[in-house]
Amino acid sequence: MRAPSTLRLAQAPAVRAQGLAAIQQGAREIDLSDLNDVDSSAVAVLLAWRRAARAAGTPLALANPSTSLLSLARLYGVAELIFSNTQRQSDSTPG
Repeated sequence: MRAPSTLRLAQAPAVRAQGLAAIQQGAREIDLSDLNDVDSSAVAVLLAWRRAARAAGTPLALANPSTSLLSLARLYGVAELIFSNTQRQSDSTPG
């Protein structure tokens, strides 16, 4: 699954449901590379996805988070919970 470019309060219920359905169908990665326009609702959605994956016993990578999304998760003190097994594209680039 690929997350949309915007995840704010208005989009949160639909995006949350889309991710939960993907996890229920066995998705092991959600690509966040397009997700740049975020507010605190995005953090809540990512936490919901992480909880659902854990409850299902499914590993879940939230891949390629933007700097702004990482900063927001750090601000709320949940970056380690959300991105504990995630690698950013720039982190995997040699050099």
